[in-house]
Amino acid sequence: MKMFRNSKVILTLMTAALLLVFGAANVFAAKHAPKQKNIILATTTSTQDTGLLDVLIPIFEKETGYFVKTIAVGSGQAMAMGQKGEADVLLVHSPDAEKKFMSEGNGVNRRLVMHNDFIIVGPASDPAKIKGVKSAAAAVKQIANANTLFVSRGDNSGTHAKEKTLWKKAQIDAEKGKWYQQTGLGM
Repeated sequence: MKMFRNSKVILTLMTAALLLVFGAANVFAAKHAPKQKNIILATTTSTQDTGLLDVLIPIFEKETGYFVKTIAVGSGQAMAMGQKGEADVLLVHSPDAEKKFMSEGNGVNRRLVMHNDFIIVGPASDPAKIKGVKSAAAAVKQIANANTLFVSRGDNSGTHAKEKTLWKKAQIDAEKGKWYQQTGLGM
């Protein structure tokens, strides 16, 4: 009988100790939990302009209780925000810059969630005669050789980074051309 009573006492003490530990942990967690459930999403103007976030974010907010503040900038600016701790989530499209960002220890979990195509558009009259050209680098070379207006974002975005790789492949220093204009704006 005495052994049974001791077992009950030990069990009661263990239960009380566990409740005390878990209770303290819960108080600690509640005390140190984020006061605001806000997430800052730094994304590209291209993604913002699709309207996709207007559909996805309300669903996410409803399911998680978090509020998402979206800031649409170029990929380079979004990654700079992430590096400075000014954004929680980045949705960008500059793969080489993203890999560098991650290798420098600035990110935690890089995932490919979608892709886009880079196309060159211009007037229907095709003044540089690029229609049917087999590569984008050859097309930008023809634009430069024809001294035809080329409007660049010039904003360090993923689109701008891709454009710069095309000029490099074409062996053209576009920024020296009078036909080359940088807007510093999204598309």
